[in-house]
Amino acid sequence: MLRITITGAEETIVTVEGRLSGPWVEELDRCWTGLVAARGAGPIRVRLDGLTFADAAGKGLLRTMHVQGAALEGSECMTRAIVEEIAGACSTSAPSADSAPVRGRGSTTRPGSRSKT
Repeated sequence: MLRITITGAEETIVTVEGRLSGPWVEELDRCWTGLVAARGAGPIRVRLDGLTFADAAGKGLLRTMHVQGAALEGSECMTRAIVEEIAGACSTSAPSADSAPVRGRGSTTRPGSRSKT
């Protein structure tokens, strides 16, 4: 089961809770695609603290969301690990000046850089 909650006016906050796997990856992808089309270039934060599991496809979608400008946030042990994994995977490509930050352990990391912990 997956719950996706979208809130905010000036800055959109997407809260993802539950298991991001199987058909739920497709559902989050549909929500993300619609949100990006509707919100344009406005800032979007994705909160992952309620995430209990993400399969390879789910992590791939989160990586895509990050590359497309989402700021991923996670402060729980598992979600920090996912955020750091995505930040590490994105560090292999050159960061752009307008890349969204990836947040984990209370710090902000841009794609292509490593946080000091």
